[in-house]
Amino acid sequence: PEPPEGGWGWMVMLAAMWCNGAVFGIQNSCGVLFVSMLELFGGREDKQMAFKTAWVSSLSMGMVFFCSPIVSIFTDLFGCRKVAVIGAAVGFAGLLASSFVSTIEPLYFTYGILFACGCSFAYQPSLVILGHYFKKRLGLVNGIVTAGSSLFTVSLPFLLRVLIDSVGLYNTLRVLCILMFVLFLAGFTYKPLIPSARDKEGGKKGKFRFSSEKKICNFSVFKVLGYRIWAFGIPAALFGYFVPYVHLMKHVGDRFGDSVPEEVLLLCLGITSGVGRLIFGRVADYIPGAKKVYLQVASFFFIGLMSMMIPLCHVFGGLIAVCLFMGLFDGCFICIMAPIAFELVGAEDVSQAIGFLLGLMSIPMTVGPPIAGLLRDRLGTYDLAFYLAGIPPIVGGAILCFIPWVHERQKLRERAKPIDRETTEKMLDNESTLVSDTTAKSLKEMESGF
Repeated sequence: PEPPEGGWGWMVMLAAMWCNGAVFGIQNSCGVLFVSMLELFGGREDKQMAFKTAWVSSLSMGMVFFCSPIVSIFTDLFGCRKVAVIGAAVGFAGLLASSFVSTIEPLYFTYGILFACGCSFAYQPSLVILGHYFKKRLGLVNGIVTAGSSLFTVSLPFLLRVLIDSVGLYNTLRVLCILMFVLFLAGFTYKPLIPSARDKEGGKKGKFRFSSEKKICNFSVFKVLGYRIWAFGIPAALFGYFVPYVHLMKHVGDRFGDSVPEEVLLLCLGITSGVGRLIFGRVADYIPGAKKVYLQVASFFFIGLMSMMIPLCHVFGGLIAVCLFMGLFDGCFICIMAPIAFELVGAEDVSQAIGFLLGLMSIPMTVGPPIAGLLRDRLGTYDLAFYLAGIPPIVGGAILCFIPWVHERQKLRERAKPIDRETTEKMLDNESTLVSDTTAKSLKEMESGF
């Protein structure tokens, strides 16, 4: 059916905005929780506490992306509403269980896996359902929904700091459960207008043929060379991407003590990330084809450069400037993911292409922060960790530079194929005509001979 371009869709948009904000607002504010976990579970005798604690946040963010290919299949099979509601319920249970642990190790499962998997299952349907209700206004609606992440990222660090100082970490996690409960209720607004694969296959009787899963899980996107380079280059760039989000708060505490409001840095990241999404999303509309990739190249170059500049800032104002630029180009990198996927693989395979890419992104995003924590434990400072975190984005950006060239060559080959086919058909027609003429002539000679 044709999308209604409004109506109940506005409620769905608000629910999706809350989902985007709640999921990534909590994830992006992990630096505040990281410091609190270090103080609560750490001891002077444990010299690897930063390494151990970093696994909680990095596992959580990594699992959100790692589950994306699986979530896309479940969403196509069972519909947005069921997957979103169950995902929010699982996330609520994981966050609540995290508030009852007494050591850091159980948090790897309750917060790093259970809560994160629930967030992933709640998040992806919130993007899919928007296409049921909007088509002409889909760009505007997506902009409003993704702005929810920036809005929560701006406000949550201050709220978390106040809550942790007044009621402690455990009760703070219980307060965050309210966000997940509202997310659970929001999932019920995802009234589907397009039937799921299960409904299409089995109808009302509930019969379901698993052959449809082959159509849903489509690996043909990896046959596209430009996509393969993209799917390798993006994860290569992300080994250091999540390091500032996890360790920046602790680095500020080590260098400046309690004399500066470190939450301001997350505020700067959140504000300029939202601005970057609006600005560069509009700029990308004017850049033709796969050349949009150059925006991501520039984003990774500046993100890497800003990460390397963090240890060089001995004045808090310098860190604020670094975070403003980092957030701006972070928004640029995120907002043009879908347009680039569309250019590389086409509209039919874009959902699978993004799902597989997010899954590949989970590995470097999970590994990076613990390595930075290990370096901090060994060296007593984050300087080397931030220097090293700036290298992968620059290397990944250099890899992405090949995509527009490869994509143009592929398009030229596709244009040449029909010409070659026509030429071959003409040659075959000429051959068949020649053969038939020769045969007819031979028959006439034979007849005249008789």
